[in-house]
Amino acid sequence: MLTSCFDTIPTGMRRLILVALAAAVVAAPVGAAGSRTVRMTIIHVVRGCHVWSTSNAPTATLRVPRGTRLEIRANCPMDFDFAQRRGPALALGSPRTYAGTSRVVVFAKPGVYVLTATNVQTPEERSLTILGATNTPITLTVRVS
Repeated sequence: MLTSCFDTIPTGMRRLILVALAAAVVAAPVGAAGSRTVRMTIIHVVRGCHVWSTSNAPTATLRVPRGTRLEIRANCPMDFDFAQRRGPALALGSPRTYAGTSRVVVFAKPGVYVLTATNVQTPEERSLTILGATNTPITLTVRVS
């Protein structure tokens, strides 16, 4: 008889895991499964401090369909403050995203959105080396159809 890893977990712990999984399924937003997710990172570069990147290809513009979820994660040890400069209002929540965390932005309406991210700490405070200006906002334009 085959046993799964789940079978090796004590019964009480299995119940807790099942309850947690059920709660996660119930809490999932309606339509989230059909939504497209774009993962983007903010990467530290030597010249210019930071750039937006998808699949390790720097970019400053995205074209996405309505309903797209944009998951943004900083790939460096700095915290960032986010702001929306243009487009239909987005639910950005707190402007600050801390190192090691990510944020998700959902583009529910068509339009042209402009987002900026500014690193909070200086490169020197995080023992990073750069050439050129520091703590300058990086801009991302998202065109939603």
